[in-house]
Amino acid sequence: MALATGIVVILRYGFGIGSIALQESVTYMHATLFMLGAAYTLRSGGHVRVDIFYRSFSDRSRAWVNSFGAIVFLMPLCLIILGISWRFVTESWAVRESSVDPGGIPAVFLLKSIIPLMAINLLFQGFAELLRNALTLLVDEDSA
Repeated sequence: MALATGIVVILRYGFGIGSIALQESVTYMHATLFMLGAAYTLRSGGHVRVDIFYRSFSDRSRAWVNSFGAIVFLMPLCLIILGISWRFVTESWAVRESSVDPGGIPAVFLLKSIIPLMAINLLFQGFAELLRNALTLLVDEDSA
């Protein structure tokens, strides 16, 4: 992505040549990285949290908070995104939507397909986190 951005800049300002497809490829790569990386970021604990109280919680309390967040916020949001994006994506596939710019990438429908994939990935990762938190709660309960 950085290489493509560098090439766009060099071509435009160094040689006066523009490439819409190359510019759009940067957007496609960024969107793909962001949307498909969201589940991995959740798994590795990289999402932003309001950490004022959370950091002082016990593992058990954190498991409760994380379970609540997954059930009440994450999973419903993923289902909403999946439901809303489904028609959006299928309509794009039906017409094989392409870039509105001449010389752009003729595969906008592929880019839009990443939206429901993101929701599905996050939903599965949220379920995995929920199971991990349940295990923490069960193990801590048994040892207490």
